Amino acid sequence: MDSYRNLTDEQLIDRLRGEGDADGRIMDYILDKYKPLVRKKANAVFLIGGETDDLIQEGMIGLFKAIRDYDGTKEASFFHFAELCISRQLYKAVEASNRKKHAPLNSYISFYSETGEKGPSLAETLTAEDAADPEQLVIDRENVQAFWDTVKKRLSKLEREVLDEYLAGQNYRQIAKKLGKPPKAVDNALQRIKTKIR
Repeated sequence: MDSYRNLTDEQLIDRLRGEGDADGRIMDYILDKYKPLVRKKANAVFLIGGETDDLIQEGMIGLFKAIRDYDGTKEASFFHFAELCISRQLYKAVEASNRKKHAPLNSYISFYSETGEKGPSLAETLTAEDAADPEQLVIDRENVQAFWDTVKKRLSKLEREVLDEYLAGQNYRQIAKKLGKPPKAVDNALQRIKTKIR
């Protein structure tokens, strides 16, 4: 890897394409070199229903595309081309997350009816189509309440607090800051919550 430090990015890509990269060292070197740029770009973007790690992964895909598609005969340096490809990939990920076809994945409905949030409660949403049937409405509300009661019993105090914040739209870093916990503890709590709810 040290032998690559004396070469420009453009020279590395020429070598990658000309001589090949059977052991993957050139590709790994470029990906490692540009990972801080990917992180910086990913931290400046918000993905509804996603984590920063998801955005970093998207950014790395953009970087890979930049390595694949870079044309040294153009006037742009590899750095600027890579920056553009990373930004485009992140933008496309955010755009895709905002499309209506992903609405169930990108939005939530509060389990709480008493939170004062605008919009219908989960029970009201689940029964909107069956509003004409009072019996079904009562059954659905009871099912939702039973589900929520079961979830509450299975979660620890920390897990309930984390879930409340998560359902309010906070990511794990924001939750960690608010609860005064390390981000890893919040991430672990979210994983336990998902397992328990399943």
